[in-house]
Amino acid sequence: MDNLRPYRSFVSYIDRSREYYAAQDYSKPYVWAHHDDVPFTPLRKPISECRVGLVTTAGRTQEEGMIGAGRLMREPYAEPANPPPTHLFTDDLFWDKETTHTDDVDSFLPVNRLAEYAAGGRIGSASPRFYGVPTDYSQSRTSQGAAPRILEWCREDGLDAVLLSAL
Repeated sequence: MDNLRPYRSFVSYIDRSREYYAAQDYSKPYVWAHHDDVPFTPLRKPISECRVGLVTTAGRTQEEGMIGAGRLMREPYAEPANPPPTHLFTDDLFWDKETTHTDDVDSFLPVNRLAEYAAGGRIGSASPRFYGVPTDYSQSRTSQGAAPRILEWCREDGLDAVLLSAL
């Protein structure tokens, strides 16, 4: 207990988001999404029989995902998992770029690990695609646009489970 500090030694993401929105002259402060009901459900079969997919909040590569002036398209996308991507666009996201990097895609989108798990029988199979939903602070665009599109692709690919790897 003697090591406790009377102040925060980290940056509060919630406070920073509210400050950012206030600085942009939004009429209302940012309100974090809250859902009393979530669609999580137990698996209907053992994981060793399930087809598993991955969703990332990273954007496509800079060449594919930019709309100009350094702005990233924030549309959901589905890309082949084989061959795995060598790079995804993360430069616009807020993370500690001095301490770490996202040059190793496997560190935040484990496409290769999923394929290894499928080959070893740990999961039934890996999805033929991975899915991206670049970070978007609009709750309505996320819940009414991106989420239904990702769900549609997951159903097309016959997924039983999906892992979200958020940056």
